[in-house]
Amino acid sequence: MADQAPVPTRLTVLAGPTAVGKGSVAAWLRDTHPEVWISVSATTRAPRPGEVDGVHYHFVSDAEFDRMIADGELLEWAVVHRTARYGTPRGPVLEALAQGRPALLEIDLQGARQVRERMPEARFVFLSPPSWDELVRRLVGRGTETEAERERRLETARAELAAEAEFDVTVVNHTIHDAGEELIELMRS
Repeated sequence: MADQAPVPTRLTVLAGPTAVGKGSVAAWLRDTHPEVWISVSATTRAPRPGEVDGVHYHFVSDAEFDRMIADGELLEWAVVHRTARYGTPRGPVLEALAQGRPALLEIDLQGARQVRERMPEARFVFLSPPSWDELVRRLVGRGTETEAERERRLETARAELAAEAEFDVTVVNHTIHDAGEELIELMRS
């Protein structure tokens, strides 16, 4: 990667509806652009098959999450899909930026709004599905949620899609590779 331009050290926030592929795009970026620091969120939900604590999320108890909120350790946090809480630990983000590393937060809409209030200089990128039908296909295809959870997530996704105009730029996730390439080019600009 020596022939590529350096990535400026500006926080980039990636958000979009459930099942759009935010995690997959972030994983592609992690694998292909190790110079980019990617935040690991804390969550109170249980791990999905294959998820590793400290890599995909920091899986914490409700009591630990409450402590993190009380101690001001979270840059943002929210209840997502009316079930679990997710949040971004503040310290690692500030440390990565202080070290001059480009930083990416892969978070939900509620979290992006909180970060905009606290760090308006960040770049806000909305990851969009190619179509509603494709978003539904991806969510159902994951096979990780019950029917009730899928319906709740689709209800949330409708509201999240309506917030696209709040973002600085939209990247359409036709493929993980193409969306990732577009995201890294935005981070370089």
